[in-house]
Amino acid sequence: MARAVVVGAGIGGLMAAVALQQRGWDVTVFERASSLEPVGSGLAIAANALKALDTIGVGDEIRELSAIQGEAGVRRADGRWLMKTTEESTSARHGDSVVLLRRADLVDALSARLAPGTVRLNTTVTGVDPESGRVTVETGTPGADWADGPAGGAGAGAAGVETGTAGPEADLVVAADGIHSPIRAALFPGHPGPRYSGVTSWRVLIPGGGVPGQTFESWGDGKVFGVMPLAGGMAYCYATDTVPAGGGGGDQRAELLRLFGKWHAPIPALLAAASSENVLRNDVHYLATPLPAMHRGKVALLGDAAHAMTPNMGQGACQAIEDAVVLAHLADEGAGLAGYTAARLERTAKIVARSASICRASQFRNPLAVRLRDTMMALTWRLAPGRMTGAMDEVLGWTPPRADRLTARPSHGLTGPPADPTTA
Repeated sequence: MARAVVVGAGIGGLMAAVALQQRGWDVTVFERASSLEPVGSGLAIAANALKALDTIGVGDEIRELSAIQGEAGVRRADGRWLMKTTEESTSARHGDSVVLLRRADLVDALSARLAPGTVRLNTTVTGVDPESGRVTVETGTPGADWADGPAGGAGAGAAGVETGTAGPEADLVVAADGIHSPIRAALFPGHPGPRYSGVTSWRVLIPGGGVPGQTFESWGDGKVFGVMPLAGGMAYCYATDTVPAGGGGGDQRAELLRLFGKWHAPIPALLAAASSENVLRNDVHYLATPLPAMHRGKVALLGDAAHAMTPNMGQGACQAIEDAVVLAHLADEGAGLAGYTAARLERTAKIVARSASICRASQFRNPLAVRLRDTMMALTWRLAPGRMTGAMDEVLGWTPPRADRLTARPSHGLTGPPADPTTA
């Protein structure tokens, strides 16, 4: 049986683990955190990612959490619509609308489909040999019971920590270890790494604060505020401001009220209902320079580790989910990882660049530039609405590898004839 090690139990890592396990792979997921409680708040799962989730039997479960109703779109700070659409028109064009849900709901749905014992918590991967597939780990649980037994002469590390190699060499290592991926840095030491986008972001879940069906993103002078309704009447709000990196501290709910408290309804009321302890603030970084490849040897980079992007297109998690499906498909076919890079690198690089372009447009502060941006957005929507929706067709119109190749099989490795990259 082929063996895979997944580094990181975020959405991309869990998705890869499920997809590989359903194809008969022996999968172990190493996660440095002590639990699977996800960091973050809300999440947008667009039509392309829903199709990917369908391949592992999760799509319909996620669709049931959709709470979007009526109109959605982009507004000005005073509430005037610049562009808008409806859930029905989006579904008609792309086969699905977007589902807005708590990140925890998707994590739960994915982890529930893994075999017991697949995820090893409190375990940090400290080294990966791309040629042999050997993975070195530190675990905060002394005497951890590895499924295959500690191999390679596990040794004692610092007090309360055990170090060693994680069982036999893996046929595939999936590096889903996030935007600041140590594995990426080790594999591509010449790559410049993440760049600050120019904006910092806030995210907050507001229980009972949902405005039924109301979904919008409002743009002002260098600032953005978004509202997404979630199941159960909950609201997910997010915001960005164009500020130097490294800020923060103090009451972040008060900071949001200072920045957005005079914007259109229901923004002030939502912020008034928020709890300060639920507000998360993070500087937004992204990989402005594409990697030369999304693999090296037996290691495949996935999600933010491979192509971290700004949140402006709502595609960060969606592209990680796509990555996982394509990677599992090609690995199941016995293809080398060069096929994975061929299938994913160009597509994700385009989405990273497009999202960064939107992010830059949201940072305009000069009143004339803001007015011109808003006017162009509104005119384009009124005179050529197909141009706006058509720009997303390439992203949302993606389809998974052919369904007739998605049947689970008992055991496969990364040897054999190359897969046709046009099917992935």
